[in-house]
Amino acid sequence: MGNANQRPRLIVASGNANKLREFDEILGEVYQIVPMREAGVTGEIEETGKTFEENALLKARFVAAATGEAAIADDSGLEVEALAGEPGVYSARFCGRHGDDAANNALLLQRLADVPPPRRARYVAAIALVRPGKPDVVRRGTCAGEILFAPVGEGGFGYDPLFLCEAGKTFAQLTAQEKNAISHRRRGIEAVLAALREEAGR
Repeated sequence: MGNANQRPRLIVASGNANKLREFDEILGEVYQIVPMREAGVTGEIEETGKTFEENALLKARFVAAATGEAAIADDSGLEVEALAGEPGVYSARFCGRHGDDAANNALLLQRLADVPPPRRARYVAAIALVRPGKPDVVRRGTCAGEILFAPVGEGGFGYDPLFLCEAGKTFAQLTAQEKNAISHRRRGIEAVLAALREEAGR
């Protein structure tokens, strides 16, 4: 990693330690990664977008406007083929309450009760980078899989115990390192990094 003073600061519109680590692992050579609270941004950012991309841009623009610095944000969730892409942007509040993983998983299984396997799904993450005086960069990363009939594994969060990924295990069975290596968020961040390299002509 280069000298912190030589790298421009990049404010992450999140306080989530796992997200911050992932951003730092991939973008730390280019930017000095700073959590938004550390940059003095407090309060909740209302996610009113209809797509992951819209929500990621809302969050990044809010933090960029508050700090006058470059900001990055992600918005992610689960899209299930048999449910026409639901729960989508409502993944965290599918059951009507925000962040109730058990209720969200129970509702998902209930909605898919009559759907035979393979019950195809994908995790999606939209990453938005907003910088003063430069065009916004928005990229999407995905990880394909299918929804099981019962939870498997003790790790992860959200729909991870039901999501059988391309590694042949549920996200809840993978270590943090294994999950991060193939995650939708990592793929989205790497797509943003590729766009920055292209922009710089490298």
